[in-house]
Amino acid sequence: MIEGKVVVVTGAGGGIGREIALALAAEGARVVVNDIGTSTSGEGQDAGPAQSVVNEIRAAGGEAAANLDSVADRSGAARIVQCALDSFGRVDGIVNNAGILRDRFFHKMSDEEWDAVIKVHLYGSYHVSRAAANHFKEQGSGAYVHMTSTSGLVGNFGQANYSAAKLGLVALSKSIALDMQKFSVRSNCIAPFAWSRMIGSIPTDTPDQQARVDKIKQMTPNKIAPLAVYLLSDAAREVNAQVFAVRNNEIFLMSQPRPLRSVQRGEGWTPQQIAEHAMPALKASFVPMDRSADVFSWDPV
Repeated sequence: MIEGKVVVVTGAGGGIGREIALALAAEGARVVVNDIGTSTSGEGQDAGPAQSVVNEIRAAGGEAAANLDSVADRSGAARIVQCALDSFGRVDGIVNNAGILRDRFFHKMSDEEWDAVIKVHLYGSYHVSRAAANHFKEQGSGAYVHMTSTSGLVGNFGQANYSAAKLGLVALSKSIALDMQKFSVRSNCIAPFAWSRMIGSIPTDTPDQQARVDKIKQMTPNKIAPLAVYLLSDAAREVNAQVFAVRNNEIFLMSQPRPLRSVQRGEGWTPQQIAEHAMPALKASFVPMDRSADVFSWDPV
């Protein structure tokens, strides 16, 4: 579907990123496999994961180049995109998949844990997207796929930093879509349900939390790749500013914030009137806070 296109996949040394890179190459794309090779918490560096995926792509007859730069700073992101230009002469797509975790319950979270996650997920996606933006503009085409998470869309235990970054990424994607649609550039998000090493540090202090993680373990990363490939292809030319989720063989189109219900009073409101009249009417449309009540707790059909 994407024969000849050049796509950068960040965090592609394993898990979901690896599966996306392999699927892209199988569909004819030339792939920049970016992965700094850190632990899930962002420590260390290892060239092995990225090169291993490149070797796998080449062994199957595809074209790929490895890149070890960090997405977390502007210069590193610029080198990632430059790697695509140097290796293949152009860039047609970006998959912002790189990420780390520093999970901690909110009342125990440190500034360093907050900053580290925001810099990789949100700043990293911004830096890489921005590095490609002018190239997309000049050629009049391009596609972004950003990996968000239901931790941001719905919320999650012990992941305030990750959740904030992932919901911020949805806003970034929608703004990119608005700003760049006149250049035929698209930007969409995928919230993946798949077991990978990134999920392993989610707190499982209660039986309900453990049961939820056990369900996720049944969902494999390769299920995410087909939607990413489609969104990067010309077949998705009219798909823009959307948020999808993938769970095994299900694809969800996610709702986006819009008014659910309103109350109006010509004279305005006092706090007491809000408590007595407005809030009882609005409560009927409240979204449950309990994660176990959301759509993703449903059993597959």
